Amino acid sequence: MKFVDQTRVFVQSGKGGNGCVSFRREKYIEFGGPNGGDGGKGGDVIVEAVAGLNTLVDYRYKRHYKAQKGQHGMGKNMTGASGDDLIMQVPVGTQVYDEDMEFQIADLSKVGDRVVLAKGGEGGLGNTHFKSSTNRAPRRTTPGGESEEMYVVLRLKLIADAGLVGLPNAGKSTFLSAVSRAKPKIADYPFTTISPQLGVVGVGENEFVLADIPGLIEGAHEGHGLGTRFLGHVERCGVLLHLVDGTQEDVVAAYETIMEELTEYGGGLRDKPMIVGLNKCDAIPEDELEEKRVALQDAAARPVMVLSGATQEGVRDVLSALWDVVKEDIAQRHIEEDGSEEDDSTSTGGSWSPI
Repeated sequence: MKFVDQTRVFVQSGKGGNGCVSFRREKYIEFGGPNGGDGGKGGDVIVEAVAGLNTLVDYRYKRHYKAQKGQHGMGKNMTGASGDDLIMQVPVGTQVYDEDMEFQIADLSKVGDRVVLAKGGEGGLGNTHFKSSTNRAPRRTTPGGESEEMYVVLRLKLIADAGLVGLPNAGKSTFLSAVSRAKPKIADYPFTTISPQLGVVGVGENEFVLADIPGLIEGAHEGHGLGTRFLGHVERCGVLLHLVDGTQEDVVAAYETIMEELTEYGGGLRDKPMIVGLNKCDAIPEDELEEKRVALQDAAARPVMVLSGATQEGVRDVLSALWDVVKEDIAQRHIEEDGSEEDDSTSTGGSWSPI
């Protein structure tokens, strides 16, 4: 299945049905009177996060979504049927933006999160509502409410606890395949990974989700290589694992290139907790490995872990270090979610509020 993480769609709610002008005309009933029914309400357009999806490919090829109209009112005080709501199912982690991506409408970060993008028009009133002692045969109705329409941008940010960053061929895919059951493409040329990959990593009795994104190169923020379009998938991560290929000549330059791209991208990525790993240690002489580790540690101003995804050397230590940060991030999120639920109970709501 093709991975699609951003698309632009047009949504339109249903128009409300018109009210009806009708009078009772029955034999043996001397004075009939008005009995026009109300129109039905138009359907809403709702976006809902569901489990089992991991791409927005369904919205790449079909771009227009319109909810059902409400039926017009009928005689005998029969109200028209309301239009069915249109529910657009998206992966967990989908964000909804306005057409120009200037503000975020919703962030659907949990299964069951939903938001009404376009409300259906209200049904019009039939002439029954307008009868009075001075107007016994009203011919007045109201039309159904107009529909709402807009263009929105759906953007998927995968939900992962930890993320992998580094230059192309730094060994990120090899590391992911070594610690999980994910099967990313692995080859000896750059950009073998062209879309984000997820893997579930086990650390003792605990598990967390690790995301691998395509490698960055110098100038990625200007669109070089695959650019920074996939960095959004690690914005939600609690910790980043920065892998540096130990077989290259200048490991410090490789580290600084990635850090510069993270800075240019923004999103708080540079300030996230980070573990730096000097990878492919099995292919480097010990004296050279130690020299590069010390140089990289001085440049990064943090400890550097040595590992090899191919031989599994040092991998368990790296996973333990990742889990130490991930478990704290998970605990903090639970605290924030509990607090937000209490706040929601006293909220008065407003436009664009999730339903």
